[in-house]
Amino acid sequence: MVDSPNNHLHVTQTPHSGYHWDGSSRRFFEGWYYRVTLPREAQTFAFMYSIEDPIGGKPHSGGAAQILGANDEYLCRTFPDVRKFWASRDVLALGHWGKTKQHTAPVYLPPPEFDRYVEEGYQATATLNQGAIHDPGTGCYCRWEYEIKPLLGWGDQGGIQQSTAGWLSSFQIFEPGWQILMAHGLASGWIDWNGKLYEFIDAPAYSEKNWGGAFPTKWFWMNCNLFENEPNLALTAGGGRRGVLWWMESVAMIGLHYQGKFYEFVPWNSQVSWDIHPWGAWKMQAKNERYKVELIATTDLPGTSLRAPTKNGLVFCCHDTMQGKLNLKLQEFSNGQGKIILEAHSFLCGLEVGGKPWQNVWQSE
Repeated sequence: MVDSPNNHLHVTQTPHSGYHWDGSSRRFFEGWYYRVTLPREAQTFAFMYSIEDPIGGKPHSGGAAQILGANDEYLCRTFPDVRKFWASRDVLALGHWGKTKQHTAPVYLPPPEFDRYVEEGYQATATLNQGAIHDPGTGCYCRWEYEIKPLLGWGDQGGIQQSTAGWLSSFQIFEPGWQILMAHGLASGWIDWNGKLYEFIDAPAYSEKNWGGAFPTKWFWMNCNLFENEPNLALTAGGGRRGVLWWMESVAMIGLHYQGKFYEFVPWNSQVSWDIHPWGAWKMQAKNERYKVELIATTDLPGTSLRAPTKNGLVFCCHDTMQGKLNLKLQEFSNGQGKIILEAHSFLCGLEVGGKPWQNVWQSE
């Protein structure tokens, strides 16, 4: 049974799971990312939801749903009426209605009711992702409904969950904010992608979000929770050039969940370095007093351009593939000696570069 967003908080709920808009007219966006990977088909579906300037009446006010689907194919639908968007401030729960037979204010609906009354739109919580969008220009469409069992948030399994950007992310200091909502979970349900039905049980799932009034000038991202022979492993890593009060800084982090333990490599506890090509190759390394992690990801695929919120609204400014190759190595140090405790590989890693295109390799400063 899928939980209503008003039900008790799940033990894996992370900080910043609720909606951040304070009701002001300042430039603001919030975006949510849900992903499910299907091992049997070797395909990934990523659902991206966003709202901009929700006060309405602004040049960029409105919402959107984007999907990066099978074989990195792309589908997008905008929802210009911000009054048909809703979100909870307390828990992960949101939705946006497009075409609908309902004349009431938008709210969470039991899935059968949503399916009956909302012809186009979406709703998503910590335990559900459901919706339907259609591109009238191409005739392409997607319908989806799946339940989610969250297993890992952002911290040790069963422990206190953490802010991805540390406790300072509670304040409006970093722009934008970033939070991994669920590092790993299991999804069961179906996706109808242009007439091809994908049905799945306990497929690896993931979710994250970002929010704020300013945007990174450039960034990179790596994400994977389907590894060969390692069912209890999840990785999220990324970095960007972002605003901090009145200056800009380049930062990066690596977060690894392995057998219930959380390995966090962030600027305040580790040395983090990176070597990111404009496309095709991502290398990261991080080291602290006890552990060292190395990531090497590559792709020969051309990738797909996606839209992201910017100061000029939702525009094509990032490039992704969900079929990257990844090699991961984790070492533990004791008495000056290093011991490899994990080597893992995947061919279904999510990879992204974004922001202003860069011509040369971007190396840590």
